[in-house]
This record gives sequence, structure tokens and C-alpha cells, in this order.
Amino acid sequence: MDRRSVLRGGLAATGGATLALLSGGSARATRTPATAALLRGGRPRLTHGVQSGDVTAREGVVWARSDRPARMLVEVSRRPDFRHARTVHGPVLTPDTDLTGKALLRGLPAGAELHYRVRLADLDRRVTSEPVTGRFRTAPHDRGRNVRFVWSGDLAGQGWGINPDLGGFRIFRAMSAVDPDFFLCSGDLVYSDGPLAETVKLPDGRTWRNLVTPEKSAVAQTLPEYRGQFRYNLLDANLRAFNAHVPMIYQWDDHETVNNWYPGEILDLPQYTEKRVDVLAARARRAAFEYTPMRSSRTGRIYRKISYGPLLDVFVLDMRTYKSPNDANDSPTQQNALLGAEQSAWLKRELRRSKATWKVMAADLPIGLIVPDGSAAQEGIAQGDGGAPLGREREIADLLSYARRHRVRNLVWLTADVHYTAAHFYDPSKAGFSDFDPFWEFVSGPLNAGAFGPNKLEGTFGAQLKFAQPAPQANTSPADGYQFFGDVEIDAHTGTLTVHLRDLDGKALYSQALTPRR
Repeated sequence: MDRRSVLRGGLAATGGATLALLSGGSARATRTPATAALLRGGRPRLTHGVQSGDVTAREGVVWARSDRPARMLVEVSRRPDFRHARTVHGPVLTPDTDLTGKALLRGLPAGAELHYRVRLADLDRRVTSEPVTGRFRTAPHDRGRNVRFVWSGDLAGQGWGINPDLGGFRIFRAMSAVDPDFFLCSGDLVYSDGPLAETVKLPDGRTWRNLVTPEKSAVAQTLPEYRGQFRYNLLDANLRAFNAHVPMIYQWDDHETVNNWYPGEILDLPQYTEKRVDVLAARARRAAFEYTPMRSSRTGRIYRKISYGPLLDVFVLDMRTYKSPNDANDSPTQQNALLGAEQSAWLKRELRRSKATWKVMAADLPIGLIVPDGSAAQEGIAQGDGGAPLGREREIADLLSYARRHRVRNLVWLTADVHYTAAHFYDPSKAGFSDFDPFWEFVSGPLNAGAFGPNKLEGTFGAQLKFAQPAPQANTSPADGYQFFGDVEIDAHTGTLTVHLRDLDGKALYSQALTPRR
């Protein structure tokens, strides 16, 4: 039984820096009886810590949420004591964005550790909130230092939420200990389709205890309920501390909306009164943009490139918005079934333009693992026969052939999704389709969710299993471990990229060093 079967079964800056305002709502707050009551209270308060994200050499996003309409103020300094700090007047946080807001800081110094603190200014009175501090490192403009980051996905899934008895989401402590430049979230940061029960009986007789909120007591369907999924995870102190010190690069997958979804789907699930997935996905997308430090775009586009100096470009893919329906996935003529025509054209263009040594392909689905959706349909890219590319495999084949033809070197694919950790080497000499350069794919996760695996590999792209650490049984709880993250370090002098697959406590289970091709 895989995790999808379980789900179907119902288990559970001013001065030297300039500023652009993003997702901050209108300049004036809407006054309602509720907000008026809040304004009569004491000082404003930051409710869920601070976050930063999409940090490059010169830019970065800072996020916050207020308990009432208020203006976001950000101080930025090279020093932790904030001497010579510059104060940024950020957006007004209003109910239109659930009192969240974020600011894009421009003109930052490259290769620097920067400290920031956020305050909230009351709109009517001259009082401000207590500050909340954070920090981030901007990307280097040269090869002066190593680059290091972590990645994983899948948080609070399959009925396993914040368990205070076990210290909450403690994997974030291990990830923080690596002191990464950023965290690549490979999707399923929330489980909007995964209600939580207060207690769950474990196979050995122990009891798992969940912190539960009203929004986590049923599947999310309305915009407030989708927002509540993100607020729930931010109740965890480990995650808030991690967010304050490690910038995020966020991508989504299915569970931000509903399990295994694709555009145009009509749900046949009794727990949903809103059956149109397109309606649910629009609400989920809005909540994701409101609650993550993702750089906003006018089009609401999730796919993007994050340049982190001359050593690394991260290509954040969106394999959900343009996905074909989950069928047998075996069409010999299908096109644009995964990334879509626009995203594919963008990706090819940006890969060809990239001058970075390494191109990390941040994918929300693994390439060669068979991920079924029921008995006959396929959720993933692979479809099982190991021969010529069919269905969604055709789009990946086209991309890999393009990269080879245009001498795009040093692609490494990183993903999560399947709830165990693994290393796959894709060898064209052993593949049903061979018009590509060999490459590696590394899988990690979950962060705090049911553990599963292993999934079966298929041979269209010559996938070779080099390491896997699956769970002993389907939906193994986080109490038994089997929670994983990946750690990537790029040596500034040699360009060598080393991947470590790590467990819940940060122990390295498997390591692989990759030498860049010139």
C-alpha cells in the first residue's frame, strides 16, 4: 500500500536598497467591526514569525503576518545589533491577504550575511509591535565561498501533525544545524486534504497526539480553510525558528490542493462539497502565495529560476498546473502533458542561457519511479513499460534531448513526493530511450508525514537504483523515524557537488560526489 492508497482510504529597503511591495493589500485597511475591535487593543503583534525567500545576490523577499491591519516596517543591517540599519516602510497588511504581506528588497550586497527585523506600525496610533528578527545570506557574485542548501518536502501528512510530546517538527532542528544558504521545499508544504485527529493509536500500542485546529479538522475547500493549513504548520516553534534563519525556495505539488489533482478534474469524494478542482486549486494557489516568501508575479506563475551565483541556478518547476489527466499515461503522441508548452519553452531557453556550473532541476515529481493513482491510472511521469517514451515521459525525453543537443551540462534533479529517500542514476546505455547525457536524481522526504516506499523504477531513461531507505510498512509514523532531508554542497574551488541524504537527526545515510563536466 502506498501513501496515495492511504489517502484514498481516508487515513489519516530604503537608502542603498530599494523596495518593491508585493502582496501587501491596498494602501488603506478595510474597517469592519472586527478590525475596529482589534484596533482598540494594545500593540500590534506578529503572529507567525518571519520568513525570507527567493534570495539571490541582490534581492530577497521578507514575509510577515499581523494580528490586525498594520504597516510592515523592516530594518536591514549587516550587523546583528542593527547599527547603521536602514528602515524600509513596507506594505499595509490587510484582511484582503489574511493580514499577510511581503516585500522585495533590491540592491542588496552580494555574498553577505544580512540581519533583518520586522515591526508592525499601528495605523491610527504611534505604537509598534515588538520586533521579530531574522537573517539570510545573499548569493556570492564570484567563487569566493561554497554554496550549501537543503531540500525536502511533505509536512503534516497522512494524519501526523504537530506532536508536542515528540518536540513537534524536530527535523527542522537538524536541517538548521547544517547552516544552509537556503531550503528548497519540493512541495506538499501543507496537506490541505489531510484532516487530523487529536490522537492516533500506533501499532505498538503507543498514542500519537496531534495539535489540532478547526481548519485541520476537515479537508480544506474555502480560501480561509486553505489559509489555515499554512497557519497550522507555523504554530511549530522549530519551523518558525528555521524560517527566521534559512530562506526558502518554495514549489507546490498536489497536497496544497488535493491528492493527485490535475486541471479540469471533477472530484468523486464524499468529503468535498466543492467538486471542481480548478476552483479548489485557485484558492490553494492564493493561500500559497500569501503564506510563503515566494516572489510574486502578476501572472501567479510558480515556475521560475533562482540564480545563486556562478556555481548554481535552481530551476523551480511546476508539474501540477499544466498536468494531463491521470490515465494510463501511455499515449505515443501526447505533448505538453506535464510542464505545458509555455513552461517547456521557458525552461529550454533559460537552461541554454545559464552560465552556472550546476543546474538543479527542482521537480515535484520523480522521473523514473512508477507512482500509480488507483489500479489503472498513473500519477507520475513514468508509466511502466521501460520502452520508448510514452505519455508524460515524452516531454521529459524532449527536454533531455534538447539539453544534450545544446550542450547544457551538469543537470541534477531533486525531488520529494514518494516519502522515502533514494539516489537514482540515469544511464542512457541501459535505457529504452538514449538521446540524453547521464544524470543523477536524488529523492528525499518526508519532513513530518507518513513514510512509505519503495516505488518501482522503470527503464525508459535507464534509471539505476544506487540507494534507498524506505519505511518498513506503509504510513510509518514520524515517531519511528524514516523522515529525511537532503543536503547539497558545492565546492567553490573544484566545483564538485556533493549530495548527502540525511535522516531525522541529520545523520548521513548516503553520499555522492559529482564532478562537473566542462
